[in-house]
Amino acid sequence: MSDSAAWFERATAVMPGGVNSPVRAFKAVGGIPVFAKSAKGAHLTTEDGVELLDLVASWGALLFGHADPEVVAAIAGAAAAGTSFGMPTAAEVELAELVVSMVPGVEVVRMVNSGTEATASAIRLARAATGRKVLVKFEGCYHGHADPFLVKAGSGAATFGEPDSPGVPAATVADTRVVGFNDLAGVEAALAPGDVAAVIVEPVAGNMGVVPPEDGFLVGLRRLCDRHGTLLVLDEVMTGFRLAPGGAQELYGVTGDLVCLGKVVAGGTPAAAYGGRADLMRMIAPDGPVYQAGTLAGNPIVTAAGLVTLRRIAADGGLHARLDATGAHLQHALEGALARLGVPGCVQRVGAMMTLFLGPTRVRSWAEASTVDRDAFGRFFRAALERGILLPPSPFEAWFIMDAHADHLDDLVTGLVGALEDAHR
Repeated sequence: MSDSAAWFERATAVMPGGVNSPVRAFKAVGGIPVFAKSAKGAHLTTEDGVELLDLVASWGALLFGHADPEVVAAIAGAAAAGTSFGMPTAAEVELAELVVSMVPGVEVVRMVNSGTEATASAIRLARAATGRKVLVKFEGCYHGHADPFLVKAGSGAATFGEPDSPGVPAATVADTRVVGFNDLAGVEAALAPGDVAAVIVEPVAGNMGVVPPEDGFLVGLRRLCDRHGTLLVLDEVMTGFRLAPGGAQELYGVTGDLVCLGKVVAGGTPAAAYGGRADLMRMIAPDGPVYQAGTLAGNPIVTAAGLVTLRRIAADGGLHARLDATGAHLQHALEGALARLGVPGCVQRVGAMMTLFLGPTRVRSWAEASTVDRDAFGRFFRAALERGILLPPSPFEAWFIMDAHADHLDDLVTGLVGALEDAHR
């Protein structure tokens, strides 16, 4: 028995599925999960001593690479001075000032501990600010595991949801309407009753694989929200700072009323944030009546990591061009391999996020993403792992490019193209 298998056996005895987050269990691809022991730069080393080129990148939280020396030094220095105080710190103020200076539309920001906390808090605020209760979300977009977001989409353009998880009361999601991604007509129909507090969207969908917004989609959302007195909440937990210094808002020129941030904002440590217009954010306690709190919010360790990361992003004018070039190189190689092998599929990418879809030749929504050949992806995933490349263990997740990947392009191309060939022999 391998070390990873032994650890997984122990884990399943004391943890649901042997993991602390479901996708880590490899249910979609089969086999024993990779147990990470250490990582540096673009590589992750398993408990079995195998070194892998890592395209998971802690699910997008890492932009520069694993164990970045500046981030590690900042964390160590902060921890030595105290891991948590439950009191304000100067570093919190500096991080908030940096976020406000970099992210369009964010005038006031509140640190929290997870992306789920950020999105749930933003929706509570939107409902309080508008005096409305209905939420519109998009099929295939994931906004964390708070009850209002765990909803199956219906077959219509705009439909009331049903719970997507046991334990979620039907009444909790009765006020959530689900629309197809990139479907402005469906959004218009959902907003028509005039009772919608907020539309929440991933500006680039990353939880059904990478699905970009079609031309005019985000601008159309902004226009429709303004027309109907509805707040637009942009979930940039995944895209924030990754697609541009100011995230997807900067890239697409569309500003949300509220913005949720995570992953990169804390430099790979467990923290997130939500922010937006001052008049809205000043409704949060203690300035206003909308309550939200957190013992560890903005603690010194995450704040130190976030400060180093965001300062480097702000100072490195060539960072996102390098990330885009790395992504374009991988995309071109995989598209060429698909064509040469005669394998139906497509590669969809926005900057430092990409997905290889096996089956569909274009994906604009969950309805199209769901036609992916899951068996073929499982074969491809396992072949890539054999060739030393770790991919997200699901056909419906984004791959994340780090700056550290630029030095390993040849190995990535050889491994990924070879895995595609192996999967279709």
